[in-house]
Amino acid sequence: MSATDTAGDSAETTAPKGGRVRRGEEFEAEIETLAYGGRGIARRDGYVVFINGGLPGDKVRAVVTKSKKGYAEANTIEMVTPSPERLPDTDVHQDEACPGAPWQALPYEKQLEFKEGQITSALSRIGHLEGFSLDPIVPAEEQWRYRNKVEYSFGEQEGQLVIGFHPRGRWDQVLDIEDCHLSSEATNKAKNDVLDWAKGEGLTAYDPRDHRGVLRNLIVREGMRTGQVQTRLVTSVANFPKPPVDLHTTIDGPSGGTTGPTGVLGEEFLREKIFDLNIQLSHDSFFQTNTLMAEKLYGVAAEFAGLSGAETLFDLYCGVGTIGLSMASQAKHVYGLEIVPGRDQERQAERDPEQHHQRQVRRR
Repeated sequence: MSATDTAGDSAETTAPKGGRVRRGEEFEAEIETLAYGGRGIARRDGYVVFINGGLPGDKVRAVVTKSKKGYAEANTIEMVTPSPERLPDTDVHQDEACPGAPWQALPYEKQLEFKEGQITSALSRIGHLEGFSLDPIVPAEEQWRYRNKVEYSFGEQEGQLVIGFHPRGRWDQVLDIEDCHLSSEATNKAKNDVLDWAKGEGLTAYDPRDHRGVLRNLIVREGMRTGQVQTRLVTSVANFPKPPVDLHTTIDGPSGGTTGPTGVLGEEFLREKIFDLNIQLSHDSFFQTNTLMAEKLYGVAAEFAGLSGAETLFDLYCGVGTIGLSMASQAKHVYGLEIVPGRDQERQAERDPEQHHQRQVRRR
């Protein structure tokens, strides 16, 4: 996705301006607002620059990583004057704020204000809607330790194997992460256990530049209601001892993805519970990454639906089917429609019919 896509409507990026900066150039700027995705927006004589690591009110020194006719992208290299509202970072890895939490130094109430502004702008300027009102954003119950899925990358630093996230804007590097505050202690332990095993076996990280090395990614999922932790190791095709994970995916070739032939070494499915619904998730099934807020979201959807028990409910693009199934007790019929093959909606509906209150649930 391009910078203009992620900008929402917080900035115009259509015409070159006199303040255009060039790749490799360093400059100082004050961050005005935030783009969708978390980057700061600054302007130089009308020319828009998207800056990683900057929050509204910050004055930063940045280096340009990409320069286009209508906009540029840059990384913060020095905080010249922090915003008066800036808070100390909570989740820091190797002296860098966690790439998965770019807004963490912004008070949560301010985060919600910016998100509401981005939604309003998108509806009015992209959707051309007028005269609408927004309900207040439902705030998160927990700001840390809430993610039920984390995807890590393997890398190397000074010849040592590490596992973590790519720094923002630098896909050729990997931060060494001991404990990410976005995920639980159990998830972090599972990640560290796999890393210790890999180091003990002398395995190396896959390098996308020369296509050498074995280890690519580790995906850790957690049933927040069940306590189950499931691990899936993604590697190049190679011979090595059996890894201590539940699933092993192999990728032959330069693909940067995590999809490939997958063997089962432990638990094939992740068990989770939403309301009174017991579900099983295959490794490629989509599920909201915040279990508690998924329940909040489904509750709002049910409230808006206002079902009386006589309706036929169609859950479009249903994925694993949790939204429709969570409302099954309030509808006469529920149909889940999904165009992506290999999903496990049918198993969810048929595995335990009692939990669906004997309502008719079908998958199409």
